[in-house]
Amino acid sequence: MNYRETDLQHLWHPYTGIDEFELTDFPIIQSATGVRLLDITGKKYFDGISSWWCVNLGHSHPHIVNSIAQQAVRLQHCITGGMSHTVVIKLSEMLSEIAPGKLNRIYYASDGASGVEAALRIAIQYWWNIGQPEKKNVISLSGAYHGDTLGTVGLGFLQRFHKPIEHVVNRSVQAPAPHCFHCQFSDNCSLQCFNAMEDILREKAGTTAAVIIEPVCQGAAGIRIYPPGYVTRLRELCTELDVLLILDEIAVGFGRTGAMFASDLAEIQADLMIVGKSLTGGYLPMSAVLTTSEVFDSFRSVNSRDRTFYHGHTFSGNPLAAAAAVAALEVFDNEDVLEQSRLPAALLKSAFSEFGAIPGVHRSTALGCMSSLEISAEAGGRDAAARTAAMALDLGLIIRPLGPVIYLWPPLVTGKSDMEEMLGIFSDCLKTCLD
Repeated sequence: MNYRETDLQHLWHPYTGIDEFELTDFPIIQSATGVRLLDITGKKYFDGISSWWCVNLGHSHPHIVNSIAQQAVRLQHCITGGMSHTVVIKLSEMLSEIAPGKLNRIYYASDGASGVEAALRIAIQYWWNIGQPEKKNVISLSGAYHGDTLGTVGLGFLQRFHKPIEHVVNRSVQAPAPHCFHCQFSDNCSLQCFNAMEDILREKAGTTAAVIIEPVCQGAAGIRIYPPGYVTRLRELCTELDVLLILDEIAVGFGRTGAMFASDLAEIQADLMIVGKSLTGGYLPMSAVLTTSEVFDSFRSVNSRDRTFYHGHTFSGNPLAAAAAVAALEVFDNEDVLEQSRLPAALLKSAFSEFGAIPGVHRSTALGCMSSLEISAEAGGRDAAARTAAMALDLGLIIRPLGPVIYLWPPLVTGKSDMEEMLGIFSDCLKTCLD
């Protein structure tokens, strides 16, 4: 088979400009192990973005692969509407044990966006259930990304991406997001950026069901890492004003920030927390909404009033995905992945601190195993970032620019020599493109 020709005849690639892409010699991957991908020509690539921020434990981990294979022999699919199965029960118990606070009720969806949609409906129906239907609106942050369904697009509307569907999107109220690369206040952070959120929330609390944010890092906005204190203050304000707090930890959960969950850094518990991506190690699609017994119990019927959550997915709690998730959590525990991640995190922090001093780099930052830098407009901005990523690809490192921002988001288990080689390629490409 001529894979390239067949691809161009049939496959529609996400977030990919068609005309430009058809002219590129794009990689066609056939296998992967650890932190490397192998294409059909035999060329190896470092997975510098953990395959869209999800393969935290590396590729082809034998325990996860074997667990999926063994589950495939026993049970491939079983609905969770009105019945259950053993592996999803085990997974639910494991998630409840590691989740912050009292997040002990778990609803399963198919991917990140469907998890966010479920969380929004749970939050809004919760208020209807307890007799406050006027609390129906949602507040999010500017630049937010919570998915690409029509409902989730409304939480983080971006003109560049969403202009063609603007007329059918129900947009949330948006508070200005913290943006440390372009702080309008001062370098001596006192979280003045939180004041705008506080003003909006105090004004609209009576009609607001929930606030939803990506805690400590807005991913698609440009890996915008911000202080955990912002999340802490938001939790306090939501509690004071009786508004639910939804934390979208789809990208930042499962060790990415250096803690198991980003909310652990803020030392708080959300009312609803959404996880996905690395829930299964990134091996199969699955997401989950974790919430409290208080929220869950509001869906019990009272005096013949039906409060059932009429929302579901065919593959909610799928046995194969659940088996992968159980295995991934076992790997975290048995191999002390959080401790392993400290080494690549330290190397990232040191390197990106040095990158910040390169002429043409506006700002740089790192937290856990995520890092980013922004190329100034004067040094080429978006175009320079694209050239850097293209050069890195030629040299065997996969990264994807986000406008003028380039970043590294390696698997948590990346070893010292692999991390140093990734950083070496990144550094050489960056300096060449900014020279």
